[in-house]
Order: sequence, then C-alpha cells, then structure tokens
Amino acid sequence: MANRNTYPIDKLTLPVQNFIQKEKSGGIVLGITVLVALYLANSPWSYQYFHFLENKLGFHFNDVSFLKYSLHHWINDGLMSIFFFVVGLELKREIVAGELSNPRKALLPIGAALGGMLVPAIIYIAFNPAGEASNGWGIPMATDIAFALGVLHLLGKRIPLSLKIFLTALAIVDDLGAVLVIAFFYTSDISMVSLLAGLGFVLVMFIGNKMGVRNILFYAIVGIVGVWIAFLLSGVHATIAAVLAAFTIPSNVGINEGNFIKRINSSLERFKKMVPNDKVTLTGEQIHQLETIKEDTNCAIPPLQRLEHSMHPFVTFFVLPVFALANAGVSLDIDIQALFSTNVALGVGLGLLVGKVAGIVGFTLLLVKLRVAPFPDGMNVRNLFGVGLLASIGFTMSLFITSLAFSNEALITQAKIGIFVASIIGGVLGYFVLRTGKNLYPPNKQDGN
Repeated sequence: MANRNTYPIDKLTLPVQNFIQKEKSGGIVLGITVLVALYLANSPWSYQYFHFLENKLGFHFNDVSFLKYSLHHWINDGLMSIFFFVVGLELKREIVAGELSNPRKALLPIGAALGGMLVPAIIYIAFNPAGEASNGWGIPMATDIAFALGVLHLLGKRIPLSLKIFLTALAIVDDLGAVLVIAFFYTSDISMVSLLAGLGFVLVMFIGNKMGVRNILFYAIVGIVGVWIAFLLSGVHATIAAVLAAFTIPSNVGINEGNFIKRINSSLERFKKMVPNDKVTLTGEQIHQLETIKEDTNCAIPPLQRLEHSMHPFVTFFVLPVFALANAGVSLDIDIQALFSTNVALGVGLGLLVGKVAGIVGFTLLLVKLRVAPFPDGMNVRNLFGVGLLASIGFTMSLFITSLAFSNEALITQAKIGIFVASIIGGVLGYFVLRTGKNLYPPNKQDGN
C-alpha cells in the first residue's frame, strides 16, 4: 500500500496475504490437505493418525463430564458449524441482495441445483434401494463450492464472468439443499426440550436484529452459548443451528452511503486541521477523530457482510483443511472385492459424475426451452456441460454427509472412494471442457463490463 510504513515482518506476511486473497488459493490448500491426509492414512503412522482423532475432549466438573466428544466429533460438529455459519451468511446475502434476490435471474441456478440434487439421489437409490447402504442417498447430492470455483478460477478470462456467477449461485442453492437434507434426514433422536431452548435463543437473536442491535459480540454469545449448544444436545445436527443463527445477523447498513460520505469528509477535514505533535504517536484529539471514522465505517458495513468478510479466510484456510485432514484419510490397501461388496462406491461415483451433469444440464436446458429463464450472457451448452462436470466435485460436503449417513467403516470407505474418483474425474474433465471450448464472446463480456 502506498505511503504505508513497511517493516521487516511485512516481507514475510505480504506474500501470505497476497496468496490468501487469490480466489483459487482455497482450492489449492484444500487439495494439498487431502494429499497429506491420504499419505498419513497409508503411511507407517496410520495407526497414530486414526487413533489421534478418537481422543476425547470435554468439560469435567465434580465427577460429571459435559460435552465430552472425540476430536473427530468436535471437528465435524464444531468447526464445521463455523463453515455452515458462513454458508448461512452467504445464503442470506444472496437472497437479500445477490443473484437469488431477482426471481427471474434466480430461477435458472435454482432449477439447475435442484436437478443436480435430485438426479444423483435417484441414481444412488437405484443402486442401493435397501439396507444401511440406502442411507447414503444424500452423499452425491452435494457440490464442493471451494474446489469447483477453484478450478473455474484457474481458467481466468477464458470463460465469461456470467458462468462464475451461475456456478456460485448454483452452489449456494446446493448448500441450502444440503442443509435441509441434513436437518430432515440425518438427525438422531430429538430432545424437544433442548430443541425448543435452541429455537428460543434464535428468537432472541431475531428480536435483537429487529431492535437494531448491531454488536457482533451479542450474536456470538447468544449464538454459541445458546443456540449451538442447545442444538448439539437436541439431536438435530449442530450445523443447522449455525445456519439459523446466520439468518438472524443484520444485513442492513447503519448509515446510508450519502450520509457516510458526508460524515467521513467532515471527519477528514477536522483531522486535517488538527495540529500534529511532531512525534510518532498521535494526540488524543487525533485518536478521537480516527475512532469516529472507524465507528462510521463499521456502521456503513452491514454486520452480515463484515462477519462474512472477516470469517471467510479462517474457514477457507483453517476450518476446511482441518476437516479434510480429519475426514479425507482413507487406506488405499483395499480388497477390490470388498470395495464392491455393496454398490455404495458405484452409487456415489455415478451419482456425482453422471447424476450431477445430467441433472444440471437437463434441468437448465428444460427451463430455457420452456422459456422460464434465459441463458446468461456468455453461456452455451458446452460450458454448461463443463459447469456440470465441476459441480460433480462433491468432496467436502459429500464427506460430511458420509459421516452422518454411515457408522459402518466399510461403507464409509466405499463412499469415500466413490467421492474421490468422481471428484477427480469431474474436476479434470470440467477443466479441459471449459479450457478447450471456443471463445465466442468479446473481452468486455468476459470481464463483466
């Protein structure tokens, strides 16, 4: 940044900051973490790797244990709740003022997402109609937005901006679908007392929003201590609490743009007129004025977007990699006969690779043919097919639903193999389909101008 003092530490931190700010970086880090997990699961330290995750953590008071779960459970119910909280923030932003706020523009990605969820589930059930294996029908319904968008951003300006927007909106709707599937179909025995307590805390957050409470700390305390713990104890998956809490976060500004500009200009003029003390520190008057600017800036940014912006790097570069490290490890020393002792791997693999593509492309073309919604500028059948292939990268969400669907280790392993194979093939094919497609659109269309 121009005119900013630079220090030796900046030489170390600036490259890291630049890497974090690149949209494809999250997919790269996630990919590396998957390889590390696979290595650990197939290395001489595999025993230590698997058993480390089974260590229990919790609270102990007067010979009574409270919230005592395995490390693996804390990652899937705790860290992933943070991920789903950010998903909830993104969902609300898209519904309030994003691609899903315009009904006509939203119809195409919504329809594509529905097709991309229904067809994979049908294919899976066709291969696994009964028994414990049938519980995995939700696994191929999911799309990993981080990986899919990471591959898309590798293509740069070879593809139109509208395609990135379409895939993002599709993935957001897909995430909402996954949340609903988890809420209604992958819950254990429900404690109505805990569930009602959790919903009561959600109501407190909602009332706080309507009363104009914009303090992030209020929502953090009520959301974590109230909503999340109550849902964790209720039997309804704790990630649902995170999404509900996210929807109570205020999405409106405290100061509109016109008033903000006036207040900032006025504050800057006053700051200019203040007499400096000719030292490296500021005067009390200067500090007060800068605090006023800071408060006005915070008021001009909706709490929802402030939270989403601040939490996104943490989720992308810590939460998802830790989840992958804990869940992507699968021993490759597999008996092929045992791998296909059920049709789980086949159902998951074909559900993702065939079902996602058929559902997304088929439903999209049907909506366009019926004139329900038009193709976005820059989209054609070829790059729609490429997007369908990228959406078959189920990875993070598919692994997460696998952990909810099965308790049998053999079925979990089979599902993971199906997820890995389909995600790799879909990602590679999607990249080359989009990369080799003929560019029919002028540069200004691609840049979104």
